[in-house]
Amino acid sequence: MYYLKAIVVTVLTIVLWAVFVGFGALNGWWNNAIAPAENTRLFMDAAVEIIETKNRGNIALVLVRNGEVFDEYYAGMEDEIGRDTMFQTASMSKWITANCAMHLVQEGKLDLDRPITDYLTRWQLPQSEFGNDKITVRLLLSHMAGLTDGLGFGDYEPEETVPTLEESLSWPRASREREVQIKLGLKPGTEFKYSGGGYLLLQLLIEEISGEGFEDYFQRAILDPLGMSRSTFGYIAEWEDISNSYDADGQSATLYRYAAKGATGFATSAADMTRFVKFQMARDGSPYPLRRDTIDTMREPHASTMGAAIWGLGTILYAPTESGDYVYGHDGQNDPAINAAVRINPDTGDAFIAFVSGGELLATTLGYEWVLWQTGRPDVLHIGAVIRDAIPKFLIGSLLILVLAVAVIWRRRRAIAK
Repeated sequence: MYYLKAIVVTVLTIVLWAVFVGFGALNGWWNNAIAPAENTRLFMDAAVEIIETKNRGNIALVLVRNGEVFDEYYAGMEDEIGRDTMFQTASMSKWITANCAMHLVQEGKLDLDRPITDYLTRWQLPQSEFGNDKITVRLLLSHMAGLTDGLGFGDYEPEETVPTLEESLSWPRASREREVQIKLGLKPGTEFKYSGGGYLLLQLLIEEISGEGFEDYFQRAILDPLGMSRSTFGYIAEWEDISNSYDADGQSATLYRYAAKGATGFATSAADMTRFVKFQMARDGSPYPLRRDTIDTMREPHASTMGAAIWGLGTILYAPTESGDYVYGHDGQNDPAINAAVRINPDTGDAFIAFVSGGELLATTLGYEWVLWQTGRPDVLHIGAVIRDAIPKFLIGSLLILVLAVAVIWRRRRAIAK
């Protein structure tokens, strides 16, 4: 009986140790920020040092402190990069598209909880056992609609004919050269499932409800009111002062076209995105097209994983803030080495903006460091890596617990033997 109790106690101790290590990992106990808290100068210096080590192409970095630009850094391998240089942003496009959709909601033309089948006339999802009439704009924005495409939209060569929106919905080109269908594969509202197809549907909704082309509505509703003159959902190569494309080794690559504009086609400059971010944070008197309450609504949690809130309405919720709010924004990644990251801390009025072409996940890596520095917590895009980094601590601790248990049992046996 003694030995059974010893085994049970040992197992329970290891389980408690695992919980302790996991909790510590999720709360940043095992991670050190690259600069002391609140020392923006040292954070910027440390970020630039990382850039100079890892950058293989072009990069734009902006730090905002208390609602104003604190510092900027621009570097290019062959291109001259500045605050007006335009970069492709990949999936960050979804955040911008979400702002367009919420503008229609704010105008009373689109209902977050009305079935999208009530609005669509030009294209419909394939029939499903789960019922397409359960899909709403709220579920599309939060990736909770039950769509299982997992897109990742593929590229189009400059000379290729880009398909229509309806053609892209029916026969999407995936980024990993696999056959994909945009359809309902899960019961809506039951599970978070990242869906590029959902944002292609939102693009169609915006066109159908506004009666305008997607780019025209975006120009009128968002760009013109904010004075964003260096942003587009069109083809970036048709503009001047752009970041050319580079792969992860710094080799020149093609500037691709994208058929799924609302999901992956947005291009912008550091200056324009800084303007966008500052208006997102403005409390009163802002000319931003969305009201303060609408912007705040977009940060309300709608999707979670492992009990942690991860997604709002078109926004990634990176980490909780001290006030109980969330650091929010969006990232983007696409081939060959396009990466974009924006993080906003509503508590402090601080923000992080980075665009990269030629440094694989460099913007996202710097964004993670910024969130850790701001909040002391790892952001949601790095939870898996943080847990993996904590595994050695769990194994070492578990081994020590086992050694201690064996030593206690051995001493017990010796005492009995005497």
